Amino acid sequence: MKRIVFSVATLALAALLTPAASAQSTTTKTTTPSRTSSTTDRAISSVERDLGVFRDWINTKLDQADVVTKREMPRIKEEYETQSTRIDRGIDSLTAQGKREYAGLKNRYESWEARQERLEKQASQPETAQQTQTRMLGENVNLATARGSEMTDLYGRFIDYVRTNRKNWTAEDWAQASVVLTRLNQRYEKVREQIGVEDRLRVRSWQAEFRTLEQAKKTKEAIGS
Repeated sequence: MKRIVFSVATLALAALLTPAASAQSTTTKTTTPSRTSSTTDRAISSVERDLGVFRDWINTKLDQADVVTKREMPRIKEEYETQSTRIDRGIDSLTAQGKREYAGLKNRYESWEARQERLEKQASQPETAQQTQTRMLGENVNLATARGSEMTDLYGRFIDYVRTNRKNWTAEDWAQASVVLTRLNQRYEKVREQIGVEDRLRVRSWQAEFRTLEQAKKTKEAIGS
């Protein structure tokens, strides 16, 4: 009789343990897919976040910089390459819509960059640059031979012309004026030791004024667009 009672107890205990083991097995099986899904979600979130940063960068740079100076382009190109390369590495994780947006942003930047190069090329052509210089500084001005004592007057002519005419300038006009200022600056560096301290400060303030007016034009156009 004792053996029969023991057998019944043993069977009951086994019946209780079997569902628990089954539940433990089921729990183990569902844990692995959850970790994999989490990793994939993180990868998607990362590349989507990079796309958002890239979108903001494109909008900021291109909207407020209708025309940029030659010295600014290398930095902008480097930033573009850095951000686009980061997205390219994870592009397979983007949705179809994300890929289309990314392609559109790249096309927009490349069109803008091509326009900047075209403007710079037009402004840097010898004939065009010389004509602009003559209009701003006057005839018979040879910057290659200008003396230190003449530089303050030449900068004064330049900034007076800018102040008078800038309101009606196009992006091409600003690019051409920037080329003339670059020529002035190149000559200034060669004869700087011949220029008095007060005149150097005056020249420096005019250089800064031009860049300020140039940036104000870009900002105004960005707000108005």
